[in-house]
Amino acid sequence: MTMNVPQKGFTHGGKFHADDVFSTALLKILNPEFTVIRGFEVPQEFDGIVYDIGNGEFDHHAAEREERANGVPYAAFGLLWRVFGARLVGENQARLLDENFVQPLDLNDNTGEDCLLADAIGSFNPQWDSDEDPDACFARAVEFAQVILQNNINNALAVNRADDLVQTAYKESKDGIVILPCYAPWKNALYRSDAIFVVYPSQRGGWSAQCVNDRMTKRPKKPFPMGWAGQPQEHLRRSSGIESLRFCHASRFLITAETKEDAIAACYFVLNGGKK
Repeated sequence: MTMNVPQKGFTHGGKFHADDVFSTALLKILNPEFTVIRGFEVPQEFDGIVYDIGNGEFDHHAAEREERANGVPYAAFGLLWRVFGARLVGENQARLLDENFVQPLDLNDNTGEDCLLADAIGSFNPQWDSDEDPDACFARAVEFAQVILQNNINNALAVNRADDLVQTAYKESKDGIVILPCYAPWKNALYRSDAIFVVYPSQRGGWSAQCVNDRMTKRPKKPFPMGWAGQPQEHLRRSSGIESLRFCHASRFLITAETKEDAIAACYFVLNGGKK
C-alpha cells in the first residue's frame, strides 16, 4: 500500500464522467500499482477502495450529500482529494487546487454546471452506435486525466519550492519593488503582501516587470501607464525616456526591457507619477 491507497479499487461501470476518471487518476498517482474494477454492484467483502458507488466514504449519491463551506457539493474526486491532497502538495496548495481545479469538476458532476474539462473527459466515452469496449475507453480517459492532474500537482510543488526564494527577495525589497534573481512562481508568496511590482529575468531574454494584483479587486495595484498599452517600442522609449523599454502589454500589467535597471526604472516611472 502506498500513501494508504490499496492496490485495487472499484467504481461504477457504464458511462463514465470526469468525477470517476479523475478519482482513478488520483489513486494511480498515489499508488502506481493501483488497478480498478468497474461494475454495477460492489462485490461482497471487497477489500479495496470503493468510490463513486456503494454509499461509502467516497460516494456522494446519498440524499444528504456533503457540501463545502461555500456550498459546492463534494463528488467522489473532491472527497478523495480532501483526504489525500495535502499529502501530495501541502495544506495551502491542496486548498487552492480544490478551489480552482477540483470544485468545478465536483460541481459539474453534482449539478451539470458547464465545465470544459469535464466535457473533454466525457468525449472519451464510446459513441452510441460504437462497439468499443467502455473499459478500454475509460482507461484512455484516465491516462489523459492523470497527465493533467500530475501537471497541476507538479505546478503546486513548484510554487512551494519558490516560496522561500520569493520571500527572501521580498524581505530585501524597496519601495514595493521585489527583484528576483531568476523567474519563479511568485504570486502565492506575495498574495497578501504590500509588494507592488515584481522584476525578474525574462524567459524570452532581457527583464520583465509585472504588477502585483490587489487581492480584493484582482487588478493591478498600480498598472503601467495607459499611454504605454500595446504601443510600439519606439513610442515607449520616446514617451518614457527609458532607453531599453521594449514592450507593454495592452492590459498594462507587464512590461519588458533589455536591462534590469530599465525594468526597475519603469516601475519607478509609475510610482513617481509619470516621472523617470
